[in-house]
Amino acid sequence: MKTNIIEAVNLTKTYKKTVKAVDHISFSVEEGELFGFIGPNGAGKTTTIKMLTTLASITDGTASVAGYDVDKNPAAVRENIGIVPQELTADDELKGVENLLLSAKLHHVPNDVARKKGKELLELLELEGAAQRQVKTYSGGMRRRLQLAMGLIHEPKILFLDEPTLGLDIQTRQNMWTYIRDLNRKEGITVFMTTHYLEEADSLCDRIAIIDGGVIKVSGSPSQLKEKLGGDVLTLELNGDSDATLFLRNIEGISEVTKGDSVYRIKLLQAGKVLPSIIEEITRKGFTIAQIGLTKPTLDQVFLQVTGSSMRDEGSNGDAFGQRILIERLK
Repeated sequence: MKTNIIEAVNLTKTYKKTVKAVDHISFSVEEGELFGFIGPNGAGKTTTIKMLTTLASITDGTASVAGYDVDKNPAAVRENIGIVPQELTADDELKGVENLLLSAKLHHVPNDVARKKGKELLELLELEGAAQRQVKTYSGGMRRRLQLAMGLIHEPKILFLDEPTLGLDIQTRQNMWTYIRDLNRKEGITVFMTTHYLEEADSLCDRIAIIDGGVIKVSGSPSQLKEKLGGDVLTLELNGDSDATLFLRNIEGISEVTKGDSVYRIKLLQAGKVLPSIIEEITRKGFTIAQIGLTKPTLDQVFLQVTGSSMRDEGSNGDAFGQRILIERLK
């Protein structure tokens, strides 16, 4: 049975005594899980990560990371986590390998171990050919991969990723997804990530939590959250003038029917199981199907329903975030 490697109970952050950036949220992340934390601008995502990574004080509630109380033993927490911030913190004037070894030194990794692990990471992230080049010659995707290597050089148990694919082209994003998934699945690293790409959360995450206004609105696996919308949507166009609304509503497995002209929009609870019998019932009743389509609910629809708005770009403060965690390790 897996244990919880991150636990938050009534976690709260209040600024200026009245502004609650995070309002008594409780959640847990299992060891080895890939957990997504998503929400609109100002929802409380970054504040939550800062508290979990010891970079912001906790106003109320408790949090433990890697088995250590964040308030009582912050040094032990820092030893067990890696952070990849939104903004890139690598030094443009240094070579890729030099940035990696500098990050290792800041994490107190012995030189011989750092060189061995650095070589492995450069190979894993396909950067070995650029290791001796200055970072200012790197593409955006290469910089992201180097940043990921810098967050992994000390072999953390938990990796915090803040918008890991922000600004990357589609192909590079897909490659980053593969690296992140492999780190989680093959290396067993627990990943806590924020993202504005909902398809990214849907594809990668075992579970997600949607936070808005400092409060977690809903959490669960992507499939569970999508099922809560009421199931798949069957679009059905029937020939003829007869109204089949009442007939369709009485078929087992159909939860809702709306009609526009000759097109019916039908919500199904379990499309895979009930669709064949529904088509059979329609044919038996004498209706002729002119057109049929099936649409599965998306995480975008879940987000819209929960927050009342579409995902918005969030302001970046990742540079300071990343620099602070490195500075803290020197203390």
